Amino acid sequence: MLKKFAALFLALGVIAVVMAGCGKSDDNKADGKKDGSKGHTPKELTIGFVPSQNAETLEAKAKPLADLLKKELGIPVKVQVTTDYNGVVEAMGSKQLDLGFLPPTDYVLAHDKGYADVLLQALRYGVDSETGKPTTDLVDYYYSGVLVRTDSGINSIADLKGKKLGIQAPTSSAGYVWPAVHMKKEGVDAQKDMTTVQLQGHDKGVQGVLSKDIDAAAVFVDARNIVEKEYPNVYKDTKYLFLTDKIPNDTISVRPDMDQKWRDKIADAFVKIGEDEKGKEIIKAIYSHVGYTKSKESNFDVVREYTKKISEVGK
Repeated sequence: MLKKFAALFLALGVIAVVMAGCGKSDDNKADGKKDGSKGHTPKELTIGFVPSQNAETLEAKAKPLADLLKKELGIPVKVQVTTDYNGVVEAMGSKQLDLGFLPPTDYVLAHDKGYADVLLQALRYGVDSETGKPTTDLVDYYYSGVLVRTDSGINSIADLKGKKLGIQAPTSSAGYVWPAVHMKKEGVDAQKDMTTVQLQGHDKGVQGVLSKDIDAAAVFVDARNIVEKEYPNVYKDTKYLFLTDKIPNDTISVRPDMDQKWRDKIADAFVKIGEDEKGKEIIKAIYSHVGYTKSKESNFDVVREYTKKISEVGK
């Protein structure tokens, strides 16, 4: 796994260095085509979702969103949950998907390959960075952290040495990148000082901590709400060892050749759904989103910085 991670992030680091200057110059990028002619106009919209929780459960939660979008856009809408995070990136690159719900690190990878442009960012309720408790503010960023059992005896980052850490994909911003960079800064290397176990879904991270299959899990704040119905004592039985710096919220990204009128139409539809009470319930069930706001490329410069930093983990 170490070799796999090192090779992946070496590649990502090279991409970041080459493309960072480009990222700052295309905030107002408008496609279809450069000559002004019409770009891609979908007859059916296909949307890809990364598996941040059980894939079958996620697909069931996403289908009501497809129904709402169909009403707004007037064309059929299909949803697809890939087997891993990179699946959405590659499917957008091959134009099998029109839109992708991409976490920030995966979005930067996709954009820098020429596979995707950011359309919207999710809005979430804010979280107090000291206590981890939710606020009523709507923000376009979130936090990650390392979750442990309250009775684990793990009370500092140093205590993680020799322990088993559950992570998500190596490109997962909240499920690996931000927590691993934070730990590295504090003297603990996620790849050298502990055993990492790759999981599929932040809910699996929380469940693994509760069942003691793993000692700790890198998960977004607050992934515990996914499993609260099944584990009503989850907040009492677990705690965050630390919270990371802010992470840009997830994106809704569009294939680069999408016609500008359709970009606007799709963006407006998502914003409208996020402002409707029924729509808000549906999108919150999928990824804990509570609305959407239009985004720009420079919001992700910090992701490129973290891509460089994560390449040092394991060295």
